[in-house]
Amino acid sequence: QVQLVESGGGLVQAGGSLRLSCAASVSIFTLYTTGWFRQAPGKQRELVTSITSGGLTNYADSVKGRFTISRDNGRNMVFLQMNSLKPEDTAVYYCAVDGPTGRYWGQGTRVTVSS
Repeated sequence: QVQLVESGGGLVQAGGSLRLSCAASVSIFTLYTTGWFRQAPGKQRELVTSITSGGLTNYADSVKGRFTISRDNGRNMVFLQMNSLKPEDTAVYYCAVDGPTGRYWGQGTRVTVSS
């Protein structure tokens, strides 16, 4: 079974940066599309960004130019670099992979951006 573990969340002031990491228990990121999702209090979970097995990336309009998704194939890790953070970026961030038997989720990491 695939396990995903996120890390790197925390409290940051508006305008600051954080780098989230997602580690997989198996080499899966190069095979399937990986996404970072987030869920703010009282809101639905939304897709922030994704990267395909071939390395094509996609971003939500709200984070374009501020967030960057990347991948380290050798370490089975995916990263989310978040710059120019805004209070509205406050959420629990989840890593997910669309694997062969469904979507696998991590447990999430909380990001809080203070104004």
